[in-house]
Amino acid sequence: MTKVMIMDHPLIQHKIGLIRRKETGSRDLRLLVGEIAMLMCYEATRDLKLKDVEIETPICRMTARELEGKKLAVVPILRAGLGMVDGMLAMIPAAKVGHIGLYRNEETLEPVEYYCKLPQDCAERDVFAVDPMLATGGSSVAAIQMLKDKGVKKIRFMCIIAAPEGLERMKREHPDVDIYVGALDDHLNENGYIVPGLGDAGDRIFGTK
Repeated sequence: MTKVMIMDHPLIQHKIGLIRRKETGSRDLRLLVGEIAMLMCYEATRDLKLKDVEIETPICRMTARELEGKKLAVVPILRAGLGMVDGMLAMIPAAKVGHIGLYRNEETLEPVEYYCKLPQDCAERDVFAVDPMLATGGSSVAAIQMLKDKGVKKIRFMCIIAAPEGLERMKREHPDVDIYVGALDDHLNENGYIVPGLGDAGDRIFGTK
């Protein structure tokens, strides 16, 4: 059954408020999206396993705790998901990065695949699929299915802003995927945009409005 975590950390909420503002430019928005992804990654990796390791400090020998060596991967859904990668890697620098390219058909609102490149050993890794927005859920559902088709067993999905419609679709179609959300918004409008949202995340991150 899907575990959904809505982030309530004050720093995350503060920075989401800043990226929502229509006057926030692409440069600042890119920096903030990376910072939000880093903070969300911190929260989303709480259950990583640790192991005891004998080390020597300048004072004495001791038993320290280190990550058990679980392999991780970050897979942004292009193109907006790219904005979250650097923040994720700041927290888990050993993670490998794949890419899934989908765009939304503006008439049907359904995703169209145009690119998929994953680490060779992706099936052996815990994978974080990332996209700033979870709107209709079409792209996210399709991307996760692509990961499953490549043999990935353990998938987590992370988004900054979600609509209830997209969240429910994700839970319904991929009940085995844990979901981490920065903010759960009110609804989708007639054009499939999240309300209040922040507009088109890709255009705002890359300045292509």
